[in-house]
Amino acid sequence: MRFDVRMGALALVFVAASFGPRTASAGESAPFATPRDTVSLVSESDTYAPGAPIRLGLRFQLAPGWHIYWKNPGAAGAPPTLAFRAIGAAEFLWPAPERILEGPVTIYGYTGSVLLPMRITPQAGTEGPLVLSAHASWLVCAKLCVPEEAEFHLTLAPGAPHPSAEAPLFAETDARLPRPNAAPATVTPEGQLVLDAEKGQGVSAPFFRGRPYFFPDRPGVIDPNAEETEIKGERRAFLTLATLPGFDANADLSGVVEFDGDRTRAIAVTAHPGSVPLPSSAALPLWQSLIFGLLGGLILNFMPCVFPVLAMKAIGLAQFGAARRRAVLAHAASYASGVMATFVVLGGALILLRASGAAAGWGFQFQSPASVTAMAWLLFGVGLNLSGVFSLGGGVTGFGQSFAGRHGLLGSFFTGLLAVLVATPCTAPFMGAALAAAMVAKPVAALGVFLAMGAGLAAPYVLLALVPGLARALPRPGPWMEILRQGLAFPMYGAVAWLAWVVAREAGSAGVLGLAAGLVLLGSAGWLLGTSQHLPRAQHRRVTQSLALTAVLAAIAILSGLAEVAAPPPTLAAINAGDAAAGVPGATPYSAATLAALRAQGKPVLVNMTAAWCVTCLVNERMALDAPEIRRALADRDVTYMVGDWTRQDSDITAFLRQFNHDGVPLYVLFPGGDHPPVVLPPILTETAVLAALEAVHQKSALATGMP
Repeated sequence: MRFDVRMGALALVFVAASFGPRTASAGESAPFATPRDTVSLVSESDTYAPGAPIRLGLRFQLAPGWHIYWKNPGAAGAPPTLAFRAIGAAEFLWPAPERILEGPVTIYGYTGSVLLPMRITPQAGTEGPLVLSAHASWLVCAKLCVPEEAEFHLTLAPGAPHPSAEAPLFAETDARLPRPNAAPATVTPEGQLVLDAEKGQGVSAPFFRGRPYFFPDRPGVIDPNAEETEIKGERRAFLTLATLPGFDANADLSGVVEFDGDRTRAIAVTAHPGSVPLPSSAALPLWQSLIFGLLGGLILNFMPCVFPVLAMKAIGLAQFGAARRRAVLAHAASYASGVMATFVVLGGALILLRASGAAAGWGFQFQSPASVTAMAWLLFGVGLNLSGVFSLGGGVTGFGQSFAGRHGLLGSFFTGLLAVLVATPCTAPFMGAALAAAMVAKPVAALGVFLAMGAGLAAPYVLLALVPGLARALPRPGPWMEILRQGLAFPMYGAVAWLAWVVAREAGSAGVLGLAAGLVLLGSAGWLLGTSQHLPRAQHRRVTQSLALTAVLAAIAILSGLAEVAAPPPTLAAINAGDAAAGVPGATPYSAATLAALRAQGKPVLVNMTAAWCVTCLVNERMALDAPEIRRALADRDVTYMVGDWTRQDSDITAFLRQFNHDGVPLYVLFPGGDHPPVVLPPILTETAVLAALEAVHQKSALATGMP
């Protein structure tokens, strides 16, 4: 009986010890416990030595479905904090985080059991037990978020180092701490993160052992909701990141890279600003880029944006018959030189802008209302000249004598220059791939691609000059040419009207007012110049020409004001109509976060990257995308139509273009939904092509879901 009583008493003591409140051990504080989590302060050692560092940690044991946050919480949340009364705030050594999806929102944090370690050093001369008191606060979330805080107390005895019972937790955490990356890393102005393989360490590069994912150290720099796309090159990995307004193209970008979500294979990365060419697998070979550039330049001759310049070229072509062979060749060479030189200048400027950190793309000069206004004024002046308001270098009747003169050659060069400037808003087939290849190639190779484009644009004009039979087949000069000259001024005025609409999109009514004021001044200057050419006295001519010059200078002064005009905010009506992005009714304005959310829900999305100054974009929208059949197909298949407006510079859209190796618009990408890869549609759209792509997406979705 006594034995049974003793055994029963021992059992009661055991039960009380098992289910009663826990007390602090030497290496762990009393825990803070809720149904959501159990949190305590732990030490790697039961003892301490004055002046020697020791490792402590805030230990979280989270209930299933609950999580806490990393130092960068991602799209939402707040990281844990810990402050010691005698020491101050502690700096955690953050283990590699997990990527946690909460519907359309991506957060960075931890689930299950996690230890956030830190290192402290007791002051030299400390005697007796070390009493540590700390206050912690954290946010624990599942379907709802609960802020929590607690006080923790831990006492360590003096003595030689002795591992505590919690020491294995620190060893497990060490395996999840990002290891320093000895290899270089680069971040481009567009948000391309380039990771180089480790060199000289005798290990294979981790970039080739799985898919990398980048966690930025700071919030507001990289969009966590956007998808990161990867391209692999020789001993390099290229990650395309979606930048946020906090991204600084001239500052280092630091964070953690994991591979296949394995937190034991994480590296700490500090990427320096720079520019690195894409691997050959992602960019076209140089020879193919040159061919595509040549073909793109050829097709530009038939694009609508170049038509106004064809007016000036047509006059020159019609006059070939009366000119000497040498003069014809000289003018063809001058025109080709103007085309090639302008392509090189624009391409070189674009390369320099990209190297300096600017997120510039092809057509960058049209993203400024001042540049568009200057182009409109230039075309307006050409139109006035064709209309006969004033003349430069004599009329058509004196062409036979002045064709080979200095002014005539400069006029041909100027015509080539103008052809390139107005051709910029058009994107011919093959040209997008060539431009993308040029932007990632070395500068010399990139300029070669731009020269190939120029050669393609100038080729038809040069061909007429080189083949005498073609030139002789043209009509002979005569009085009809003056009528043709004046009639061809009207395409110039039409181009001015289009550019005025572009300015309205970029700078609102203030921009249109400045453009119109300049047109009045330039019209006055043209009239004064034309009047001066018929005045008998030289003094009167000089006065009139001075007034014309004053009007031109006044117009130029307006440009400085237009450069500072901001884009007008979208009206409430436009927002309610869903066309705030690019004036497209029923469209969803492009947002990397919105696109990521829709894709996370498995919904198909058609993305249209466009600009008001892109004539090809406008033609595609009118001829294909705005067609009732296309709109019905989008609605029937539940495809979200998303429009990105690149009329003025937008870093998010630039990053999207880079993601698909494009350097300009238009770009049409159809995301089928689910795990299916995106489909890039051709730059010249037809209703048939779009309907076929939508039907293919619908069939894929039906096969994936088992629906008819």
